[in-house]
Amino acid sequence: MKKFTKIISKAIPLAVENVDTDQIIPARFLKATDKKGFGDNVFRDWRFDKNGAINTDFSLNNPIYTGSILIAGDNFGCGSSREHAAWALVGYGFKVIVSSFFADIFKGNALNNGLLPLQVSPKFLSILMKTVQENPATEIEVDLENQKISIKKLEISEGFDIDPYKKTCLINGYDDIDYLVSKKEMIEAFEAQRL
Repeated sequence: MKKFTKIISKAIPLAVENVDTDQIIPARFLKATDKKGFGDNVFRDWRFDKNGAINTDFSLNNPIYTGSILIAGDNFGCGSSREHAAWALVGYGFKVIVSSFFADIFKGNALNNGLLPLQVSPKFLSILMKTVQENPATEIEVDLENQKISIKKLEISEGFDIDPYKKTCLINGYDDIDYLVSKKEMIEAFEAQRL
């Protein structure tokens, strides 16, 4: 995984609540076990119609919105436990998903794949969504080390919580195995004391 400390990016608004994992990546695309290619089908049934034509009304297809941050409605990632949803969002290019609530399994899958599920208050989410919709050039700063998200043009920010272990992993670009390897000397020293 890539190291994550601070991101400054424009954002794409997705003003939809209760986005489930089947909407993020439909079940018919789950046959592969490799992470590659899932980004092509993220929100497939919303981005394209039944004939495969682009849905120009969908925010991810609107060229005025760009960035590696997705601003979503409340209760993002509910539904099934498929890790493919996180793979698809990362594959599309997202590094941060902002919502006022995340399903626990989705949150864990996201963090395990280097995607930050950033939970904010409903009030801050409303301000953020409205600001990005009205001015797509708005830059959002996500400072993981200080656990703060800011709307640059408005100079307003809010803190967020994250599991300390997952924060360490994201900042260092570790998956769970990388983290254990980083502690190799400590583990060996502990084992040497037991002999």
